[in-house]
Amino acid sequence: MSVIYVLLTISVTVALFFFIAFIVSVRSGQYDDSYTPSVRMLFEDELVKKGDTSKEKRTKINPTK
Repeated sequence: MSVIYVLLTISVTVALFFFIAFIVSVRSGQYDDSYTPSVRMLFEDELVKKGDTSKEKRTKINPTK
C-alpha cells in the first residue's frame, strides 16, 4: 500500500514539473507563430469567395482577364 503513495507523490511531482515548464515556455514566447504573418500576404488573393463574379474581384485574382 505504501508503494501507491510513493508512486502518487512522484507522479504529481513530475506533472507539476511539466506544467511549470509549459507555463514558462508560453510566457517566454516559445509557441508564438512568427512564420504565418510573413507568408500571409502571398496567399491573400486565394480567399475570394467562389460565388463572387464581380469584375473587381476577377481582376484582383487574375489581372489579365
